[in-house]
Amino acid sequence: MPERVIVVGAGLSGLSAAHTIYLAGGNVLLLDKNNFMGGNSTKATSGINGALTRTQVDLKIADSVKQFYDDTLKSARDKARPDLIKVLTYKSAAAVEWLQDVFNLDLTLVSRLGGHSQPRTHRGHDAKFPGMAITYALMQRFEELAESEPERVQLIKKANVKKINKDGKKISGVTYEFGGEENTVNGPVVLATGGYAADFTHDSLLKKHRPDVYDLATTNGAHATGDGQKMLMAIGANGIDMDKVQVHPTGLIDPKDPGSKWKFLAAEALRGEGGLLLNNKGQRFCDDLGHRDYVSNMMFEEKKKGTWPIRLVLNSKASNILDFHTRHYSGRGLMKKMSGAELAKEIGCGPEALQAEFKSYNAISKGEKKDTWGKKFFHNLPFDIDDTFHVALMEPVLHFTMGGIEINDQAQVVNSEGGEFEGLFACGELAGGVHGANRLGGSSLLGCVVYGRVAGDSAAKYLFNKVLSQGSSPAAQRLGQISLHIDPNQPGKVSVEWGTGLGGSSGGGGSGGQDKVSQQSQTSAGPVLSKNGDSSDPGKVSKPNEVKKFSIPEKEYTLEEVAKHNTKEDLWIAVKGVVLDLTNWVDEHPGGPQALYSHMGRDASEEFEMLHDDEVIPKYAPDIVIGRVKGQEITLEY
Repeated sequence: MPERVIVVGAGLSGLSAAHTIYLAGGNVLLLDKNNFMGGNSTKATSGINGALTRTQVDLKIADSVKQFYDDTLKSARDKARPDLIKVLTYKSAAAVEWLQDVFNLDLTLVSRLGGHSQPRTHRGHDAKFPGMAITYALMQRFEELAESEPERVQLIKKANVKKINKDGKKISGVTYEFGGEENTVNGPVVLATGGYAADFTHDSLLKKHRPDVYDLATTNGAHATGDGQKMLMAIGANGIDMDKVQVHPTGLIDPKDPGSKWKFLAAEALRGEGGLLLNNKGQRFCDDLGHRDYVSNMMFEEKKKGTWPIRLVLNSKASNILDFHTRHYSGRGLMKKMSGAELAKEIGCGPEALQAEFKSYNAISKGEKKDTWGKKFFHNLPFDIDDTFHVALMEPVLHFTMGGIEINDQAQVVNSEGGEFEGLFACGELAGGVHGANRLGGSSLLGCVVYGRVAGDSAAKYLFNKVLSQGSSPAAQRLGQISLHIDPNQPGKVSVEWGTGLGGSSGGGGSGGQDKVSQQSQTSAGPVLSKNGDSSDPGKVSKPNEVKKFSIPEKEYTLEEVAKHNTKEDLWIAVKGVVLDLTNWVDEHPGGPQALYSHMGRDASEEFEMLHDDEVIPKYAPDIVIGRVKGQEITLEY
């Protein structure tokens, strides 16, 4: 008898579903095929959309849910699903405020991205990428729950789900591989396995549906191979809009490895705050804030004309506002700071031509002349050649898949006969139809939270209905005792207490059952939460777990010695006075191997500090610390 919900995929959507199930009183088992949680959600760089949020009201932004709905409908074009878009937009403020209220997240900075009629993309003041800050907050909280309430909350990483099990149209559970063994667990299933924008496998969905973009680089982690889509279509779910693959215009080209299949994304916020795209003549060629497919297509047109490379150029005002982004990209060697004269020389157009383009743009922004490209929104002006600039090379990259599995507005998976599977829910990038033909910036994280919460809510209701229908089971009897918690002194107030939850000891099913699942339960990859979190308020994110006994080896290495270990086969990095040997650990890194390769043989203390708290090294990777940096004070707190 299923007494818990199985959530597959531990990105933001799966985590949102898992927390929703837990907060509703249900038990949850979270499975992820990676050895870290977070998926692509941690890479999101611009923020999360919300219309009519408290933050917008405080900032006197005159947005409305209807405007957000209309913007999304317009962006979705002929593939728009009004029922799904309504859920996405009308529940957007509640999603943003859930993150703020339950997880203590700061989302009080708002910017306008391409295709939006109002500023509505929220991020925090703490400078961290919003996708990382949001997702890690949910990861950290889930990890704590898995440790403090293992009878209700379980997490298994490196659990590669291979099959959705069903009896007719009723889903009975999943089969997954762990440690070379096959395991089966029973229960209703929420699938949140992400998209297929890195599906370069033998049965690639990209090659099947979009062979024209198959050769582009991707911003996705190597895990985004469409596993969920393939498993669900194998049991009769519908794949819809599978050719709708979003190519993002601004992938950062690494001058040291320009042909790499894996690219970092230049956040849309860079253009949202006034960054310009210039061709190799120093000229604009599009509305920089147009829809992503439009900007990408205009870039491809420039390539045909022979006017590549394309550069993204931020003036000093925009650079100051986006200081975290510019320092982060510069630290990776993907962006450079330079004068206007140096920029004109690098482009090869000469300072006079560049200044003429800047003056023209300034005049357009003041309404003194019409823009060829119809740009409407301007920020952080003026542009002037006597300024300083942050500059990066760009190319369009595979980014997001709008296509996916058909769901209804309750996040139920629709079957090939037009009905719904019983006990099967999908959310996040796995679900198709939510964004139509083109997704707006800032709506990926929103889609994860909104539909993760919808899927979690639907799954919890399904779980409780199943338990109640069992009649005399112990769990049903516990549910039947809810009325005992009505407070006679406060009419209308009901307090629900689940006791030990919905019987974690049953529902393991299959080979090995609950005991095996318990043995496999693991903690998450390292969070980046601030160390002054507080758990005195129930439901809020709290401090990372106490670091177990940890010591730094006495052996000393000079930075010159560290610099010799600068290949993928021999990779050392110095961080805050300690030396790390990451050679055999790169695949464990939550940000993926690529994020480490750009720091090989270097002191990456500043870049580390921008993204992580010190606890992550002693807590999650103590074995990679091999010694100390000679002549440096150790500033790693442990």
